[in-house]
Amino acid sequence: MTISVGEKLPDVTFKTMTADGAKDIKGTEIFTAKKVVLFGVPGAFTPTCSNNHLPGYLENHDAILARGVDTIAVVSVNDVHVMGAWARFSGGEGNILYLADGSGDFAKAVGLDNDLSAAGMGLRSKRFSMIVDDGKVTALNVETKPGVNESGAAKILEQL
Repeated sequence: MTISVGEKLPDVTFKTMTADGAKDIKGTEIFTAKKVVLFGVPGAFTPTCSNNHLPGYLENHDAILARGVDTIAVVSVNDVHVMGAWARFSGGEGNILYLADGSGDFAKAVGLDNDLSAAGMGLRSKRFSMIVDDGKVTALNVETKPGVNESGAAKILEQL
């Protein structure tokens, strides 16, 4: 069952790349007592994710933070090394928190997992965005068709 507006996020451990290497980071560390914009993508470096979804958040970084957001984070069912490389390659390192959900624990826990085995991609995340205030989901946008139609930065800006 998909998480709903008003529900608390589960405390799942992600991985993120730091200057000192891979680091575990608990959901409570990211979301407690903070306002966070979290968006999820099916895969780092994939065309829609890299060319259409992530750029909107990079371009609107300052505008999003100006609306009281503490952190902008992206999550994908990729390993921490892929997410670290994507952060560097995209120019988002230091502006967006790149979270690796390598085994899909977060995606499954919030009901946003997506079996893309038929496309040779295995378990992934649905494309989504959400606003999380002190661990509670206050807005949720899940794509129901291919592309970035409901989960982009423009929609988040409308909701903040």
